[in-house]
This record gives sequence, C-alpha cells and structure tokens, in this order.
Amino acid sequence: MDTKALKKTAAEVRTGIVKAIHNAGSGHPGGSLSAADIVTALYFHEMNIDPKDPRMKGRDKFILSKGHAGPVQYAALAVRGYFPMEEFMTLRKLGSKFQGHPDMKKVPGIEMSTGSLGQGFSVAGGMAMANKLDEDPGRIYVLLGDGEIQEGIVWEAAMSAAHNKLDNLVGILDYNGLQIDGKNEDVMTVAPVAEKFRSFGWNVLEIDGHDFEQILDAFAKARACKGQPTMIIAKTVKGKGVSFMENEAGWHGKAPNEEQTKQAIEELGGEL
Repeated sequence: MDTKALKKTAAEVRTGIVKAIHNAGSGHPGGSLSAADIVTALYFHEMNIDPKDPRMKGRDKFILSKGHAGPVQYAALAVRGYFPMEEFMTLRKLGSKFQGHPDMKKVPGIEMSTGSLGQGFSVAGGMAMANKLDEDPGRIYVLLGDGEIQEGIVWEAAMSAAHNKLDNLVGILDYNGLQIDGKNEDVMTVAPVAEKFRSFGWNVLEIDGHDFEQILDAFAKARACKGQPTMIIAKTVKGKGVSFMENEAGWHGKAPNEEQTKQAIEELGGEL
C-alpha cells in the first residue's frame, strides 16, 4: 500500500476510534489517535499477517504494550478485515469481547492481553527470543507509550533484548510528550530517550510518527539491522487528526460528546 492509501486508511482507523469511544462513553482517544499512523503502517504495509488465518505459522506479531490505547488496535484490525467494524462499535459494552484493554482470548488478531504498563514490552522480548529458538521467521513489533517507559520493567526488558541480540524485535515509542497527569517532563522526565536506549545496546531511529515515508523507511532499516533490537522513537501529537484533542492531556482518557464526535468525524473526513 502506498503512502497516499495509508493516509486514507489511517483516517478510517481514526474515525473508528472516535465513534467507538463515543458509543462507549469512555476510553482513551488521545493516545489511540497519536499511534494511528504507526499502527496503520504495521497492519497494512509492514507485517506478514493474514486476517483469514490469524494464527498463521510464521506470522509477524504486534503487541500493544500501552494497552489502554486498545481502540487503535481494534480499529486497525477491523479495517484490515479481522472482524466487522460494527462489532467494534460495542467497545466497553457489557458482554462485548472488545474490552477497554486488548484480550487475546476473545479478539482475533490480538497476540497478547495488555494493560499493565511495561509488561507487553517484556512479553514481546520473550516472543522474539522464542522465535529465535524455534527458527520462526516472524518478527515482533511492540508499541510503547512515553509515560509507560517510566516503568522499571521496561528497562529490564531492554537490557535482556540487547543482551540476547534480538534483531527480530522492533519497539516503537509513541512519543507524544503527554500522559494522564500532564507533560512527561512534569510527571517524571523520560528524556533523553534515544541516548538511554542506545546505552542499553539498541539500534535507535528517530522519526516523525505521522510521516509515512519516514515510518516505512524506519521499518526497512530495522529489518536490515543485525545483532541488535531496534527502537523507533516516533515523535507524535496526542489526539492527532482531531483539532480540539491535539496536544491536550485532558483527552488521555475521556469520551467525546455527540457534538464533539460529529466535529471530529467531519475533520477526519469520515461519515457519522
């Protein structure tokens, strides 16, 4: 899929996110929207996957370590054809398989149940190590939030992945600068991020997380890197695509009302 098509698909993913969170009356739009371009690039260009066979042998796997952004993964899976978008519209409803955080036992395409910050990153490292031992060609991709890397377990996993030379592991940091309580730098400074991961032995790439050419180029460079895991630090905008949500920490975990939803969908070029 070319970059023009990817942009169109990402807008469709973002529209699904906004609609589902509005219908639910709760959820996390800010970090879901900031990661939409990265997740779209993964599901529609980078990863070797098959919606008709979600458990395909040798497939690539995506782990959403920042599990509260589940709507972005659900929406991408729906658009990719794993299930109808209408099903995803039951997000957070009683009896729905689409919980607030991804559930690997209920939703096709979900490789790991996530939500406890840092654990998804650790599990991704374990999956990459297992693939090495099994001589499985599948690559492991894991998306972290910048507030998430305040967790100590992240750095234990980073150390382990580098020590074991897991070049089949690609981390992507959704670096939007905001978390639930405000700016990262005010809550707990995470900078300098690139230097931290390099010091732990990672191949580090820094990109604009909304530029598809840069995103795809980074994935290609990660594939070419041997003997090291790769961390792609993607500078993003929280709430990207919806004007009144952009760079607003208050939209970390709040659902838009009817009027706001209508405006958001219009801005995204979607349909109500």
